[in-house]
Amino acid sequence: MTKFRKKPVVIEAMQFRGPADALRNVDYAVQFDDWIVANQGERKCRYVGPNMVIPTLEGDHQATPGDWIIRGVQGELYPCKPDIFAATYDEVPA
Repeated sequence: MTKFRKKPVVIEAMQFRGPADALRNVDYAVQFDDWIVANQGERKCRYVGPNMVIPTLEGDHQATPGDWIIRGVQGELYPCKPDIFAATYDEVPA
């Protein structure tokens, strides 16, 4: 069997903290919403209760508070659970 290694790719991501946190941290909430609007393209994200529904190339996915929202290599958005994000990505120094 042939093995493959994932290509190193730098991605953009923001953690979805949910509407309850938005009341405590308005600056982050504005920054997050601005980032979503700038990156969602024709596929519009929407809030449903404390969650966010993100239309992806594979269909709608729900992000729950704490999930990371990733902008993929084709500019698409998709959610990622915090444990998977931590195991997959390292922060790139500015």
